[in-house]
Amino acid sequence: MGFLHRHRGLTPYLLLAPGVVWLGLFFLVPLGFLAYQSLESGSIDFGYAFSWSWGNYWNAIRNYRGHFERSLEYAGIATVLALVVSYPVAYWIAFRGGRWKNLLLLFIVAPFFVTYLIRTLAWQTILADHGLVVRTLHHLHVLGSTGRLLNTATAVVAGITYNFLPFMALPLYVSLEQIDGRLIEAAEDLYASRWKAFLRVTLPLSLPGVVAGTLLTFIPAAGDFINAQLLGSPTNHMIGNVIQSKFLELTDYPAAASMSFVLMAAIIVAVLAYARAVGTEQLTG
Repeated sequence: MGFLHRHRGLTPYLLLAPGVVWLGLFFLVPLGFLAYQSLESGSIDFGYAFSWSWGNYWNAIRNYRGHFERSLEYAGIATVLALVVSYPVAYWIAFRGGRWKNLLLLFIVAPFFVTYLIRTLAWQTILADHGLVVRTLHHLHVLGSTGRLLNTATAVVAGITYNFLPFMALPLYVSLEQIDGRLIEAAEDLYASRWKAFLRVTLPLSLPGVVAGTLLTFIPAAGDFINAQLLGSPTNHMIGNVIQSKFLELTDYPAAASMSFVLMAAIIVAVLAYARAVGTEQLTG
């Protein structure tokens, strides 16, 4: 305590030190090794050698462009669906939940108590060809007599949406719960309808939660491969499936590493474009 008292200026750095060391050991070092691998050439049989093989990146984009586009497309659709589903739920909990708020929030995060793999396997049963959902859609003539949901893009997007829904709902709830209800009452006192009060007051004040939720949902969804593997067909595979196969099955480490960096770059570009479009600095300032 005497040391800290004499060197108060060091206190913030000492508090940051564990986090910096953690990020250095488990993020920067592996990332640097991955970058090194991405520029290697060779094979698992004859070994790999660092040779500045920038062609690995061009091959990744040229040969798997469709997988990259599919990953961003599925992640984008799932993010929009998660927002559409989560916003009314978070709104109701924040303004109508009352003493049941904590219990209702528990229901949102309850699926996280079950492993990601089990949750995805459950969707295989839900969307099975002879399951209740498909039979109901056949009865309503939404699907043809031979139509199915499993092994389709719809199943993959549904699985991604479900698995990442809490990442959207929780930031939305936090943002909505912090809104002062007197602001809404003031808008209504000034003859604004409830719908106009929502558009002019509630929605703008909740935009930081919207931005945080969309980012927290889109970024991991773009790199997901479990849903495409279990709920889709080979034509629905995302770039994560290719990277997983290259790393663990084909042991083509340079190709897998280069595809990982291309995916990271694509996500960063998409996030920066989104942040610029919505004005993140103004929302969070």
